[in-house]
Amino acid sequence: MMAGRGRMVPCACLGLFGVLCWVWVSFASFPDDQLPLEALDAVDRGAFQPQSALSEMEFASITSYRGPGNSDRRSNKELPILLWWSGGLFPHFPGDSERIDCATSSCLVTSNRKVQVYKRTASIIFYGTDFRAYEAPLPRLRHQTWALFHEESPMNNYILSHGPGIRLFNYTATFRRESDYPLTLQWLPSLDYLLQPVTVSLKEKNRLRREGLGPVLYMQSHCDVPSDRNRYVQELMKYIQVDSYGKCLNNKPLPQHLEDTATATGEESNFMNFVARYKFHLALENGLCPDYMTEKLWRPLHQGCVPVYRGSSVVADWMPNDHSAIIIDHFPSPKALGEFLKRLDENDNEYAKYLEFKSPSRITNTRLFEALETREWGVNDMSKPNYLNGFECYVCDQENSRLAAERAHKKAPKNNQPPQAKMANNSHMGCSLPCPGYGDVKDLPADDGWLQIWPQDYWQSLDQAEGLESLIRHNESDPSLLWKHIQNIAVSRARGKH
Repeated sequence: MMAGRGRMVPCACLGLFGVLCWVWVSFASFPDDQLPLEALDAVDRGAFQPQSALSEMEFASITSYRGPGNSDRRSNKELPILLWWSGGLFPHFPGDSERIDCATSSCLVTSNRKVQVYKRTASIIFYGTDFRAYEAPLPRLRHQTWALFHEESPMNNYILSHGPGIRLFNYTATFRRESDYPLTLQWLPSLDYLLQPVTVSLKEKNRLRREGLGPVLYMQSHCDVPSDRNRYVQELMKYIQVDSYGKCLNNKPLPQHLEDTATATGEESNFMNFVARYKFHLALENGLCPDYMTEKLWRPLHQGCVPVYRGSSVVADWMPNDHSAIIIDHFPSPKALGEFLKRLDENDNEYAKYLEFKSPSRITNTRLFEALETREWGVNDMSKPNYLNGFECYVCDQENSRLAAERAHKKAPKNNQPPQAKMANNSHMGCSLPCPGYGDVKDLPADDGWLQIWPQDYWQSLDQAEGLESLIRHNESDPSLLWKHIQNIAVSRARGKH
């Protein structure tokens, strides 16, 4: 299947996360005694000089403002700097630099990479989808932390699902509830969104069924994905009518006014009314990972349709009650699921039980209540910050606390402990090896398209994560040496030394 891998590890028994060697990544990299003295001298003497791109004068000219509750009285030139490495995601406009006044402290934020080696640059914030091992800012400086923002699909970057990859980061904002700044409910605007009245009544849905509308909707145009959802849906279609409108498994044309796929992906009223006619929505995520839940799940609940869901293995933790979604993995086969959906389609009383959460008194999940009430960021809520600004403020406050602790320790080491190194772990992402949507991987033909892409991508991402970890451990400054380090690791593994 792939060089360096004797065979594919079964999906249920990865064992990766408990056996990967522990590599100590401190706040910026490694203790002084692990680095060449020449490298330390070069860094200490030259790298921390102010850069012309963002000089002290330019930083001092940024307009200052005071956020509510913030008592940080320092001038701009005294503040730590946060660098957004993915400039296209810089959450400020206009310009490439801004002062932020957060809950307890202030920072300067910028997308100008020329401040990477500046001594005041305390943390670098990466966007997970854009993070590439061969483009990482090297050498990793001892005084800097790394922060990860990744709210998108695990398929976008499997480097982050391996121990050596996620451990590179000190702070995280991901869809996992265990991350430092969780984005788990990013696609759920509010509880009221779930409580909206049913868009199309059951009586009308039954009338449409008698006219030939299928009970189940499938609308996907992203077909080649790690969850291999098409394989499952194709099997399910043998046992129940599924109307498929997208490019994947298409068996019905979209109405002409919805042929623009851009219109058919948001919550435009014509599109929403069209899909609300169906009793069941197949809601299969493109990647499988705990707490990864998108609009595919929340939209049918909002409309008063029943999601037939596969994605997060712990999705039940976030449902309004224990009877509001149908979990595909609770059924032994597509045939069993199809037969169950047929029975619900024919029994109005049983079907209606799945919509009882539309009454506030029938929402019983206290975890859902608490998460929505306590999150500091909002979705389409101008009274709260968005999660991008929220995360950079989290990093800002964390970095100011860390720097203050370092100063206190340096001033009186006997009275003040040094700050404890903070490191992410697999619970902050940790998505498993992709598995076939239906059937066993060993039964797939060698030329299967999914098999040739996603398992290999997963293992190659591990190689890259280990390679980058090696680059940092050896204090390399040239990221193009990544492939050499990957080759060295492969040789060591073949010799039983890795």
